[in-house]
Amino acid sequence: MSLPLAPAALPPLADEDAPAPVWPASARVLPSGDLAVGGVSLAELADRFGTPSYVVDEDEVRARARAWRAALPDADIAYAGKAFLTRAMIRWIGEEGLLLDVCSAGELELAAHTGFPAERVILHGNAKSPEDLRTALRLGVGRVVIDSVGEVARLAALVPPGARQRVLVRVVPGVEAGAHAAVRTGTEGQKFGLSVEGGEAADAVARVLGQPRLELVGLHCHLGSQIASVDPYVTAVRRLVPFLARLRDLHGVTFPELDLGGGFAIAYHQGDAALDPGEYASRVGAELALRCAHADLPVPRLTVEPGRWIAGPAGVALYRVLAVKTTGSRTFVAVDGGMSDNPRPALYGVRYTVRLVGRASAVPTRPVTVVGRHCEAGDVLAEDVALPGDIRPGDVLAVPASGAYHLSMASAYNLVGRPPVAAVTGGRARLLVRRETLADLRGRDVGD
Repeated sequence: MSLPLAPAALPPLADEDAPAPVWPASARVLPSGDLAVGGVSLAELADRFGTPSYVVDEDEVRARARAWRAALPDADIAYAGKAFLTRAMIRWIGEEGLLLDVCSAGELELAAHTGFPAERVILHGNAKSPEDLRTALRLGVGRVVIDSVGEVARLAALVPPGARQRVLVRVVPGVEAGAHAAVRTGTEGQKFGLSVEGGEAADAVARVLGQPRLELVGLHCHLGSQIASVDPYVTAVRRLVPFLARLRDLHGVTFPELDLGGGFAIAYHQGDAALDPGEYASRVGAELALRCAHADLPVPRLTVEPGRWIAGPAGVALYRVLAVKTTGSRTFVAVDGGMSDNPRPALYGVRYTVRLVGRASAVPTRPVTVVGRHCEAGDVLAEDVALPGDIRPGDVLAVPASGAYHLSMASAYNLVGRPPVAAVTGGRARLLVRRETLADLRGRDVGD
């Protein structure tokens, strides 16, 4: 699939040079009014793969992975696979030198099937199943993050005699950060991690040190999601380094690693704040070095876990308009997808940017609410977005910043199959994940 014009001849989007661009860097406006990403017309992609569908710009993924590698050359960058995981994505981040963070045996098996080195995998989870742990040990994962005191003995019992499994202990530093209460994981009173202040973290560390089949290499924490400021991470360092010093004084050991998690914000609308890797590296690195020097501790190797930051801005969701109607003072534009392919608006109240692609319109814009097809009043993608007044059924709408937590959280609600995923690069498109069909859905129903 190719474009009628060379990409260099096409103007960029107006917001491409904004501090936190919403669209992939490759996005270009075509003379027809269409939009191209990765050198490929979005309207052509909608025709070729159908709608709804997800489009991922491979070059954007790689560039964003490299941004973290460049900012923190002496750290480990672990891509958080829960954001978006396919065999192609695993291959891309592997080729860019990243580690991989997984949360289940399923994600781990996909990585192994793709050929990703298990020793470069970190397994998370507040309630890992026996199958999760057995799979991790069978494949030889590099790190298991212990999330509860009881998990220490369970994991140790599964490690074969003569072997040792490297682990991190996930701690709660008491830092409140994140765009929504449901994604703030660095504070007391939620399901993740072990409290530093309450003593549970110190108890877990002591238990791990008493297990000869476990090798404790450091601490892990995760503060939340969609965090736009570096300040919470600096605060976490200020609280965790004194804890590391106390553990040294208690047990006579120092740990070589500190994983500060991810949660880095991206822009969903023009003007939204997004976290900058360079600022993070500068401020967090300096704070870690300073605090360790004051505590007379060696500086641990840092690990960060960007997921959304890498995948989110690389993705665009495509929909086709099914209906336009006015109820009271509001105009609703209903599309052929919704909360089954993007549950985030219903879960967190997130609203997206929406753009008409495939044709130009000279009709002035008007504010509309873009809604999905599902039988829920909360199935809303965007409110008060400006779309041309002649928007009509059959038009194609593009939603940027759709690369993270769309495919991975998609469902079969109303028995609507999950969308396909297509990758674009260099003016070509290829299918990564096929559309889930009605035959797929029927095949799982084996009762009578």
